[in-house]
Amino acid sequence: RRQIYQVETGARFRSFITQNNLTSTLSKRVYENVEKQPDFLAITMWTQAFIDNLTGEEHVMIDGAPRSLPEAYILDGALNFYGRKANIVYLNVSREWSEKMLTARGREDDSSAMKIKKRLDWFDKDVIPAIEFFKQGKFHNLIEVKGERSAAEVLADIVAGLETQ
Repeated sequence: RRQIYQVETGARFRSFITQNNLTSTLSKRVYENVEKQPDFLAITMWTQAFIDNLTGEEHVMIDGAPRSLPEAYILDGALNFYGRKANIVYLNVSREWSEKMLTARGREDDSSAMKIKKRLDWFDKDVIPAIEFFKQGKFHNLIEVKGERSAAEVLADIVAGLETQ
């Protein structure tokens, strides 16, 4: 069995903004204003993780990327470079459900209705086109799962989507 290497883009950003340099200071300002981080910086977060850590022997799980169509193009290129076929899981949930879940988790990112609204707005504007890109792709497998159900049901659908590959 292969190990799983997980790249969590949001966690990398939360760590990055605690550093003391120009880029991290500017990134912290973007974070505090509940704006989407610039594509070049988000891409740097996960590409640097690939460069530093991939051995070719592991499965890779990326959480929080791609967050835009340009990121999707770069991720597609990176996956092709590494000779990887991706299974991309998209948990499709309503905006109302997202608002409820984000509020309930109690993280600083989600501490007000305004912050949640801004984040969901940029999801609709930027992330949905990336999902559509992968839906059209021939090289990768997009598994779209209805996410507003029990964890067991969601997992069963993900596993079923993986098994068809």
